[in-house]
Amino acid sequence: MLLPIILALAFAAFKYLSAPTFTDAETGKKIRGGFSDEQGEALGLQSFQEVLRTEHVIQGGPSAELVTRVATRLIRVVQQKQPELKFDWKVSVVDSPQANAFCLPGGKIVVYTGILPITANEDGLAVVMGHEIAHAVLRHGSQRMLKTDMLNAVMQGASAAVTLGDMAPEQQRAVMGALGMGSKFGVLLPFSRGHETEADERGLIYAAAAGYNPQEAVAFWGRMAQAGGGQPAEFMSTHPSHSSRIEDLKRMMPRAMEEYQKAGGGRR
Repeated sequence: MLLPIILALAFAAFKYLSAPTFTDAETGKKIRGGFSDEQGEALGLQSFQEVLRTEHVIQGGPSAELVTRVATRLIRVVQQKQPELKFDWKVSVVDSPQANAFCLPGGKIVVYTGILPITANEDGLAVVMGHEIAHAVLRHGSQRMLKTDMLNAVMQGASAAVTLGDMAPEQQRAVMGALGMGSKFGVLLPFSRGHETEADERGLIYAAAAGYNPQEAVAFWGRMAQAGGGQPAEFMSTHPSHSSRIEDLKRMMPRAMEEYQKAGGGRR
């Protein structure tokens, strides 16, 4: 019964040790991911092209000019701080009431006009876009894929072990249900919340270094809480609760304000 689990653990360990490795120039931290930057570029470009094909993309006007201006300044900071990145940066604005923004692997940025009233101003937009860019720079999508692949390998081994055992069907379902619940709430979701916090912190630095006031992050998430209504309990959510996020941002603010002052403290 233990052999499938042992083999699955060995396979998961092999996947981890053989995974593509990146070095974050900002911290020197080694990052392992589920795909290389070249593969991420291809995946990101494919998804980006799908957005361009299926969504109403704005080619000009105040919203497009605003997003492009903020993206240009943020990208310049990222390139200065992390010259090892070879992203082919692109940005598009989608005309949609959806309050959303993201940065795909390889630096493909998409901002939906529905988020602009909540960002409220250029500084607010900068902290949102800085956060999304940080996800891509830190290869969070790649890390998530590796984590999921490893978990799937272990789950398959556990499933085989349960099937091979002499448990009754009801016992098998109970065990696998517990495994599924444990993997969901014990591994994947905390991992995602950790990424959100990491992207918040790095995104604040990017925005501040670009001359945007990082304190707008707190105001933005306050407005987001009002706009978004209720949230699920934090332990069942892939994102921190708004209140937890705001407290974390306040904790991160002194370093971000130092960066902001070095960048001229809002003189632009």
